[in-house]
Amino acid sequence: MKPLIVAEYVESGAVRFEYRDYAFRGPQAVRAAEAAACAADQNGYWRYHDTLFLNQGGANSFTDPRLKQMAETLGLDTGAFNSCLDGGEKLEQVQQSIAAAQAAGIDSTPTLFVGSDEVDAWQDWNAVKQAIDDALAQA
Repeated sequence: MKPLIVAEYVESGAVRFEYRDYAFRGPQAVRAAEAAACAADQNGYWRYHDTLFLNQGGANSFTDPRLKQMAETLGLDTGAFNSCLDGGEKLEQVQQSIAAAQAAGIDSTPTLFVGSDEVDAWQDWNAVKQAIDDALAQA
């Protein structure tokens, strides 16, 4: 859905796409969100995010060595990435994102909002497009 929203609305400047991590499946999910935030420091957030989703495994699949290997595979500066991850530089940011999601009543992912309105049919491009168009018409 993100590529469609970006192509149709973000690239033209009509809307802003905002993505927030909601790591609610345990400590390794939090650690993976931290790693993605560290990748963002090198403009690698979306590549790292997509790599995480393509390489999901069972419990304990996002160990630090595996997260660091993903960064290396993506060609990130591993010194900077490892320092960021090892130093816990993004933990507070991730915890704040989790707290904000919980405060908003979000209990599953993905959850899509247009403005302050949740779009229940987030998998239906026509429903998402209609919600965005309606919001733009009211702006």
